[in-house]
Amino acid sequence: MSDPLPAVTEAAATGETAEIFADIRRVLGVEVVNLIWRHLATIPEALPWVWKMLRPLYLDGTIATEAAALHGDLELPELPPFPAEALAAVDLLGGDIGVIRNILAAYDRTNAMALIALLALLCRLDGERPAPDTAASRALGGASELAVLIPLPALPSIAELPPATAQLVSTLNRLGTRREGAILASMYRHLAYWPAYLALAWTLIAPLDSEGSLDRAIAGTRKKARMRAARVAARPWGPSGLSIDPALAAAIRAAIEPFASDVIPKMVVICALLHAGTGGA
Repeated sequence: MSDPLPAVTEAAATGETAEIFADIRRVLGVEVVNLIWRHLATIPEALPWVWKMLRPLYLDGTIATEAAALHGDLELPELPPFPAEALAAVDLLGGDIGVIRNILAAYDRTNAMALIALLALLCRLDGERPAPDTAASRALGGASELAVLIPLPALPSIAELPPATAQLVSTLNRLGTRREGAILASMYRHLAYWPAYLALAWTLIAPLDSEGSLDRAIAGTRKKARMRAARVAARPWGPSGLSIDPALAAAIRAAIEPFASDVIPKMVVICALLHAGTGGA
């Protein structure tokens, strides 16, 4: 099993790409650049154009406000948290569980924001200009303060993982999607330092997947995120005069669609469940 998509690693980034990666880390308040941004960096001119479009929405609080509202509106299956005894039994108390909670908190933050931002961008690329909902629009925009940095360990590649752990990552990635060749969610690789935690995650999520409640939660999240993204897309935003070549627009749309339609809504739900189950606020 190889890395999920062509992507520029943070260590290999140079020039403008490295500068944008550093800015993404600073603006989003995380120490790792998510896969969607690193994948866009493989498409000539795509990453600079997308970040110029979306950066103002991150800075002025629009994306954070809508993402927080989406989080508050999630309809998730009710599950008990992992008891301390269960975590202790697999040697996951102390510093390890703190790092795991940081990883879940970081992805909980960035996935919901990315879902709103990418869906709004797809609306723009598709030429959609829906009429804004007046009541909802009053909630758009907020504080422009940069997010508090969440420290994270390095993101391991699939090649670095023991074969059994890599297979467990792949097994988890099949939960919540019916798409062939679904993108491998980075969160599972980030948690692969603790195979025992991945095993606990499977016991929590797999029953929801088999009986259908996970699919229903993901579908509901996708629908609500699209509504919120349409409200964002209805507002004036993006640098004035920033045009785009049709071929570049098509390439960006093809790169974004699998994330916005499948992997990110799936991981918004799964990460929220794991974050709550592991004692995250």
